[in-house]
Amino acid sequence: MNYEFFLAKRIIGSKAYKSSVSAPIIKIGIAAIAIGIVVMMVAIATGIGLQQKIRDKVVAFNGHITITNYDSNNSQESLFPVSKKQDFYPEFKSVEGVKHVQAVASRFGVIRTETDFEGAYLKGVGSDYDWTYFKEFLIEGNLPDYTQDRNENVLISQYLANRLGFKISDTFQMVFPKDDAEKLPNIITYKIVGIYNSGFQDLDAQYLVGDIRHMQRINKWSADQIGNFEVFINDYSKLDQKGIEIHKNLASLLDSQTITNKYASVFEWISIFDKNIYGIIGIMILVAGINMITALLVLILERTQMIGVLKALGSNNWSIRKLFLYNASYLIILGLFWGNLIGLGLLFAQKYLKLFPLDPSVYYVTEAPVYISFTYIIVLNIGTLLLCLLMLLVPSYIITKISPVKAIRFE
Repeated sequence: MNYEFFLAKRIIGSKAYKSSVSAPIIKIGIAAIAIGIVVMMVAIATGIGLQQKIRDKVVAFNGHITITNYDSNNSQESLFPVSKKQDFYPEFKSVEGVKHVQAVASRFGVIRTETDFEGAYLKGVGSDYDWTYFKEFLIEGNLPDYTQDRNENVLISQYLANRLGFKISDTFQMVFPKDDAEKLPNIITYKIVGIYNSGFQDLDAQYLVGDIRHMQRINKWSADQIGNFEVFINDYSKLDQKGIEIHKNLASLLDSQTITNKYASVFEWISIFDKNIYGIIGIMILVAGINMITALLVLILERTQMIGVLKALGSNNWSIRKLFLYNASYLIILGLFWGNLIGLGLLFAQKYLKLFPLDPSVYYVTEAPVYISFTYIIVLNIGTLLLCLLMLLVPSYIITKISPVKAIRFE
């Protein structure tokens, strides 16, 4: 029988243990573990959730990788056409892990009303466009259908609709200036069939989604000419690798750019969340460990006579240290239990009830997103337990310095 574990259970189950002098300190230690695990879970869930949400919003407007002509054009506008007759279109078979390739074209225009005007990009899309992301963003109306004849239906952002006073079924004129200022601009009357809100205000303020055939007609392109290709991959963690592979499989006159390079400032900002998460985890484990060290020292002080008796009966120092480590493990597990219960409750409440809103102009999302995965929860709990126990090995060493004779006489 593991007598250390047996004694630890007897101590934990005794009434004297629960009403002893050390009881308040033990409760503080348990509370520190619980609060620490709650803070760490919230930090990880919201940090990763925010990263994923922002990343998905940027990807929705650009794809993971964009393929364009090899030129110095840094604007969002498609100036030089690319032929759709490419080996990688409509399926990028030469690179594994590519989910979808779609052809798009963008052109800057001015939305004109009787009382106001607003500049924006009309993003032209066709029958190959993947509406998966915009289905999630859609808040009113329907997604436009460009699989049949050319039409004037558009999807507009809630941001632009509010600024211009638009609603579903309204029509408006959009003016597309020509390169030659002396020539009359192209004017198209569009009809709003859907309103979306991605929560990424910088992008919502820029884009409407319309029929690519209008862009081809305005630019005097053929049906096989488009502005650029958007490539979607299956695994975002392999973005850099797939970006290199795709670039190697392009014609010499084509260039590719990953979304992290195109929006470097945004992705550098969200990468800072990782450092914040690691910092919070380190601080919380340190605080919890210090509280448990205090609790363990009080337990040792309170059981000094028992330590003396056990040594007198022949127990070695490591056996007695194991007894107190078992005791401390129980306190840590108890703190982890309550911490997980409270932490998961808060995370699920936020996920389904959306209790904590955020300013989209600052955070690019309307509420704090949460990412819940039992993998990181299990790793976090096991890591916290092990690190706290490792920290307790040092203070438990004090048991080796206790003399049996003095301990038995200790009052």
